[in-house]
Amino acid sequence: MNRVSICYLFVCLFATSALAQDAIKPIARRLPAKSDYTLPEPTKKNLEARIAEVEKFSAQVKDNPHFADVDIYRKAVEYAIEHGEFYGAGDIKKAQACLTMARNRAESLAKNDAPWKEQKGLIVRGYTSSIDGSPQPYGLVIPEELDLSKPQPLYVWLHGRGDKATDLHFIHERSTKTGQISPDDAIVLHPFGRQCIGFKSAGEIDVLEAIEDVKKQYNIDDDRIVLMGFSMGGAGCWHIGAHYAENFVAMSPGAGFAETARYQNLKKENYPPKYEQTLWNVYDVPSYTTNLFNLPVVAYSGENDKQIQAARVMEEAFEKEGQTLTHLIGPKMGHKYAPETLTQIMAMLKAAREEGRPDYPLNVTIQTPTLRYGQMHWIELLELTRHWEDSRVGALWKSDDELYVVTRNVAKMKIDLDKAKKFNLEIDGQKLAVNDGEEPGESIILAKSGNQWEVTQDAESADELHKVSGLQGPIDDAFMSPFLVVLPSGKAANKSIQRWIDFESKHLAKRWQALFRGKLRTKLDKDVTDEDIKKYNLVCWGTPETNSILKKTIDQLPLKWNEKNISLGKHEVDSANHVPLMIYPNPLNQEKYLVINSGPTFRENHDRTNSLQNPKLPDWALIDIRQDPDGSSPGKVVAADFFDEAWQP
Repeated sequence: MNRVSICYLFVCLFATSALAQDAIKPIARRLPAKSDYTLPEPTKKNLEARIAEVEKFSAQVKDNPHFADVDIYRKAVEYAIEHGEFYGAGDIKKAQACLTMARNRAESLAKNDAPWKEQKGLIVRGYTSSIDGSPQPYGLVIPEELDLSKPQPLYVWLHGRGDKATDLHFIHERSTKTGQISPDDAIVLHPFGRQCIGFKSAGEIDVLEAIEDVKKQYNIDDDRIVLMGFSMGGAGCWHIGAHYAENFVAMSPGAGFAETARYQNLKKENYPPKYEQTLWNVYDVPSYTTNLFNLPVVAYSGENDKQIQAARVMEEAFEKEGQTLTHLIGPKMGHKYAPETLTQIMAMLKAAREEGRPDYPLNVTIQTPTLRYGQMHWIELLELTRHWEDSRVGALWKSDDELYVVTRNVAKMKIDLDKAKKFNLEIDGQKLAVNDGEEPGESIILAKSGNQWEVTQDAESADELHKVSGLQGPIDDAFMSPFLVVLPSGKAANKSIQRWIDFESKHLAKRWQALFRGKLRTKLDKDVTDEDIKKYNLVCWGTPETNSILKKTIDQLPLKWNEKNISLGKHEVDSANHVPLMIYPNPLNQEKYLVINSGPTFRENHDRTNSLQNPKLPDWALIDIRQDPDGSSPGKVVAADFFDEAWQP
């Protein structure tokens, strides 16, 4: 080969390499599991035609309050086709059955009828998610002899991991199988939990919203709601029970996991960055241990199940607080219930259920590192001294007019009263007379200044901005309440930046639909209305150059971003090769979040185990985009941290 040919070959190879670098490699999906089965093309076209038919017929009933009961079936088949969720020829019948049910229910609604509301046995229903407006399914088991005219107990059962158990398969199972538990004197609710995210993030909200929907549709005794689950559902039971103990009369987690590091057998030398270790505390149950003292907890493990580790961890956590965890062990059992032990558990839960949840318990404890989970019965934490540190309140009514309170790392709190009263308060050794000589109220607010507590009327912070419940970060928190994705109408002059924005914004849309089982609300920046700003967290993609929302707000953020540099706190990087990711109270509406260039921060590589589906980035990060996004990261994280309590670096 002569020199000219060699040079020509080198130029061709370089050009090919440059073109290859021009496109970011697609990230392999782990969830839902991919299928080796190919849906026959004639079958696919037939199903798509039936979906279109259902959509056309359903348009006339889309405003009916029971429309989600119809739309869950259409969505199940649409997503199964789009994401390749047919795992064998037998799944075709599941899809056909869904579309038949969708049409039948739509026809009933068109006649102002919904006969399934009165049905008993196995029923599948749906609700419309507040987060993204998507229809989400749930299953019910209603005993034939149950008198629905009277308030009935509700058991909430959280399912195990199912990599293939997407909407289509969940609906089929909930239509044909009773499940692990079926008490004859209560309704059982099977939340979908957005399929396979460990009942975390949007899956956690799914459980709460499914419960609320069932309470709207049926006569449920609010003081007799029991939480249970096994495996992934056991893990979900641990953290949902710990976060929302006040909602349940009793709980029983089976197997699962309760924290991250020990479950993953991580050695300290292999720990991730400090901020990610801090973020383990969002879902690590030992960080919320004393919350579990507010209700009966009955843990279960098989004697030979490696997931007995979860209950062992929580036994230790209880012992550190001077308490003993009730832990029943199935003799010689692996990863399943021993029938006789399950019978014992059900009897214990029934006893707790019959006693009922007290309307106003005299003794309440709360423990949390974040205001996201800052309420328990009549105590609400309004401000912490410092987020991500162990924060606690223990409160005891010693008598009708004597309240004893101890706190840790709490700056402001509200105490609701069961009735108007004057009383003496002792808090952290300080004695106060509350409402002495004043008209008594229904709640009091206590604020700490230095080492002194005082009763105040002001629930708002003295600071212009302060971390409060629902506005405390991290980035992932924005995706647990209604949000709108705002895409840029402009294009960045820097092609590398535009390449990254295009990829990551499309990645969020694909991942949200496949993993979180919904479609994004999306608008261009120029189409965002005042009503959008009022209703939604805004998730903005782009730069101040390309997105008008970012241009309007950039000067009111603790972020400097121009054509040369990006600076945040003490960190400065060049804007040619970096992008900021951030969450902050929206300057256009400080009751909602503004998110810059990020979706949920756990990614595909973390889907291999639900124990890793935790937030991976804090309140802000600076990303070097010369490292392409992959299944672990949106690029190279060069700096990341939390804002302080006043939302400053």
